[in-house]
This record gives sequence, C-alpha cells and structure tokens, in this order.
Amino acid sequence: MSDNKPNPEQSEEMQAEQPQAEQESVEEPVAGETEQQVATLQAELEAAQAELAKAGEQVLRIQADAQNVKRRAEQDVEKAHKFALEKFSLDLLPVIDSLERAVESANVEDEAQKAMVEGMQMTLNMFQSALGKYGVVAIEPVGEPFDPQLHEAMSMQESADVEPGTVIAAFQKGYSLNGRLVRPAMVVVSKAAQSKIDEQA
Repeated sequence: MSDNKPNPEQSEEMQAEQPQAEQESVEEPVAGETEQQVATLQAELEAAQAELAKAGEQVLRIQADAQNVKRRAEQDVEKAHKFALEKFSLDLLPVIDSLERAVESANVEDEAQKAMVEGMQMTLNMFQSALGKYGVVAIEPVGEPFDPQLHEAMSMQESADVEPGTVIAAFQKGYSLNGRLVRPAMVVVSKAAQSKIDEQA
C-alpha cells in the first residue's frame, strides 16, 4: 500500500519538470516566429524606406518643374513687356520714313518752305525721341560691313573706295527694339571693281 501512495517529493519534481518541458517546447516555436516576424518587419521597413526615397525624388522633381514653369512665365511676361511695342513701332516706321524723305527733298533755300521744313524736322525729331524712349533704335548701316542679320542687300555696286562687302548706301533705315531686329535696313553693298584687263577679255 505504501507503494501505491505517491511520493510528495517525486510528484513535485515531476510537476516542476513538466512545465519546464512545456515551456521549452513553447519557446522554440515562439523564437522561430519572432525571427520570421523580424525579417518580415525588416522587409516592410526597407520597402517603406524605398517608397519614401522615391516619393522624395518625385517631390524634388515636381519642385524643380514648378520653378522652371515660374521662371518661364516670368521670362514670357518680361518679353511681352519688352516687345509689346513691336507691332506698333512697325506701323510708325513708314511715317518716319515719309517725314525723312520729305525733309531731305524739301528746298531749304526757299523762304516759303523753310518754316514748313523746320516744322517737319521738329515732328520727325519728336517721333524719333518718343520711339527711342521705348527702346526703338535706328540702324545706320552706311560704312558698316554688310551683316545679313541686320541688312537686306538690294543691289551690289562696284567701288574702289571701300572694302568689298561694305554698305555704301541705304534705301531704307533698319530699326531694332531692345536689341531685337524689327526691320532690316535695305542697303547697297560694295563689290570689288573689275580690272580693265577683264573688261577687254
């Protein structure tokens, strides 16, 4: 009978060993799950960091685009202000041309015309001064080397007095507005005189 009775010391040891064994078996899967969770979280963190870096690049790109658009808009406004008078000045240039021709062809010695010529000259000066205030400047081509950006060659003429390719006369003045060509000057350009030997041949 005494054999059937459980020994209290043995039962305590068994009870102590049993939870320890259960705890070890529980710890092994928990440790494996924790490592897997850490790996998953680390992968998610790396993905989130990559997304954040990508979003940061997009923000920088958008900011750069916005600055470019702003700069372009400012340049467009500046050009619009600077060259708004282009069409208006083009419409006024024939009036100035006519006044210049009238002053040049008038007989200054005739007393009857003298006052009228002086009045036309004053009007012409006022026109030129007003245009000059807004950046419209006459291109005086005579004596300058021919420049296809500023001059339109109407004819060529032999000349021994100047270098070939020099503007020797102007049919019509050219004009620029704030450095930009509005109308090219219509000019006569010099060319080298042919020698008499060539003429005889």
